[in-house]
Amino acid sequence: MKITIQKANERGSADYGWLKPNYYFSFSNYHDPSKVRFGLLRVLNDDFIAGGGAFPTHPHDNMEIVTIPFTGSLKHKDSTGGEGVIKAGDVQIMSAGAGVQHSEANASATEPVTLFQIWVYPKERNIDPRYDQRSFDINERINNWQYVVSPIEADGGLWINQDARFALTKLEAGKTINYENMFKGNGVYLVVINGSVEVEGKSLNKRDAAGIEETESFSITASEDAELLAIEVPMD
Repeated sequence: MKITIQKANERGSADYGWLKPNYYFSFSNYHDPSKVRFGLLRVLNDDFIAGGGAFPTHPHDNMEIVTIPFTGSLKHKDSTGGEGVIKAGDVQIMSAGAGVQHSEANASATEPVTLFQIWVYPKERNIDPRYDQRSFDINERINNWQYVVSPIEADGGLWINQDARFALTKLEAGKTINYENMFKGNGVYLVVINGSVEVEGKSLNKRDAAGIEETESFSITASEDAELLAIEVPMD
């Protein structure tokens, strides 16, 4: 088993006034050659968007883009005709495919939005662009993995054009949970959204992350109440 720890204070960051992002991987004006991607996980941005803040219409292609909000509400509109508002408990995915234009904006003029935006390289290139979103019952992830993105229908998550899976859990203090890969040879990028945990003897705190590879399973124990995101992706 190989575990690579990334502490929250080791992330890149920027301040655009209305947008304050933290970057787990090289993005925009932040570049660190040692932090370009984890397998086919290319982007993980931890964003704070002030009231009234907005990303104007811009293009994407051949990328699976997942948005997970934690507070506030985010409006979305794209050139496929997809549009909506997502909030805590919701997850959104966009397969940019052959090319799509989209915009995102804070739905409130005063309240901030906090979210993760995550990009994964696709399995098939140049597919028809598609967009989907869903609300999930947060109670169903207490001491349990809730699969919110997956190509496997039985997982109950949003479909992704990749052998990748996103799982969320709210782990109570003292509880242990195991993660088992769905796809052999995949790695898992584990992010502590809140709280503190131990992963195979290594301590992780709020917004710390661990890239876990060369294993098909691992265990996590909560040092205090914790919320976690596991992103399972092919490594090549």
